[in-house]
Amino acid sequence: MYRARVFLRQLEPRTARTTAEVLNFALWPLAILTVIHRVFINAVNYHVTNDFTPVYNASLAFLNHRPVYDANFSSTDPAYLYPPSGTLLISPLAIIDPEKSRWAFILVNALALLLAWYLLLKLFNFTLNSVAAPALLLAMFVSETVTNTLAFTNINGCLFLAMMAFLHLVLERKDLWAGAALGLTIAVKGPLLVPLLLIPLVRGQWKVFITALGIPVVLNLLAWPLIVDYKAFWTHTLPYLSEARDYFNSAIVGNAGYYGVAEWLTWTIRIVMAGLVLASLWILYRYYRDDEVFFVCNTSGILITATMLLGPLGQMYYSMFLFPMLMTVVLRNSLLRNWPAWLAIFGFMSYDKWLSDRWQSIGRDLEYLRTTFGWGLLLIVVFCVLGDRYLVAKREGRLRSGQSLDPAWMHPERSDETAEVDTAPRTKAAASY
Repeated sequence: MYRARVFLRQLEPRTARTTAEVLNFALWPLAILTVIHRVFINAVNYHVTNDFTPVYNASLAFLNHRPVYDANFSSTDPAYLYPPSGTLLISPLAIIDPEKSRWAFILVNALALLLAWYLLLKLFNFTLNSVAAPALLLAMFVSETVTNTLAFTNINGCLFLAMMAFLHLVLERKDLWAGAALGLTIAVKGPLLVPLLLIPLVRGQWKVFITALGIPVVLNLLAWPLIVDYKAFWTHTLPYLSEARDYFNSAIVGNAGYYGVAEWLTWTIRIVMAGLVLASLWILYRYYRDDEVFFVCNTSGILITATMLLGPLGQMYYSMFLFPMLMTVVLRNSLLRNWPAWLAIFGFMSYDKWLSDRWQSIGRDLEYLRTTFGWGLLLIVVFCVLGDRYLVAKREGRLRSGQSLDPAWMHPERSDETAEVDTAPRTKAAASY
């Protein structure tokens, strides 16, 4: 009874006395009601785009030993594209009827998103009592990526949880478990998160590769004798995945194909953007690798953004995997503390539709291009901020491998230590002179 009274006392309405309490009291109801709406109303409602039906039908075909990889790719309807390992893992979906299975899948994804939210808070040392908790929860569930992942009933919520587990385990140097988390995403979704293997590679965490690559291989071998048209994935589905389609595709090649951009110009844009990405990754590795959370979150964000923008297929709701990078805005040395960064983020995170009845052509262009421009602008902003810090540090003689390029004002707690280190050699030199 005592514990019940304590809990109810927490819900008792009272007047906030601090700014933090005001924000907490305002944001928690907004966040909780938004989550409830997105999960139980918006997601359960009918939507034209339906990612769940092809997955359910493929699971049902798998359980009944019928062909799985016989999709007609001449249609723009969602098709089943999971690899055999993914088919094996998601096949239990078809044990119950389609409607209840879809509701269960929505609920599983919602729970995965909530767990990922909690892990993201922990990654930046925030508690559930902090203002960051309801602010992040609200920001996630009002975004296009979470809203449409639940509405279209896609598996991205579970994959994002696996990604957050991977980042935590990599930072804790639990390499085999980190590889297992990433390996499950590769087994289900294929190459989308494979670029994240660059993080353990440059950190020398070789054991990650054992489970990250071993799990998909083992699961594919297990699925081989169980899928009647196993070879069709490699001969029918995989070639389609490597093609750049000109619909529902926000990658550069997707919009270039839709608008009829010349191939030489498309390749020029992709090569230039790839150059910016490589330069940004080099600066991060050389000067920020010891700032582990900053390095891992920004590197993961750059890699995923580059994959979506420069690869054959990029869809707006894949932006979910950029949440760790966006969360770095709470760090004093964040690359995102400027207005162009948030102009970019609005482009690929906002749930707003820019289709216009009055200005149809302009509205269509804004809607189709905003994600592509958003991803591109984010990579440009990151490159410019890192490049500016590099040039300033070079001008001031602060270029030392492994040492941060951040100016002193970003880390006032280190200023005294820096002063002591810098003054010691000068004193010695003056005495010898």
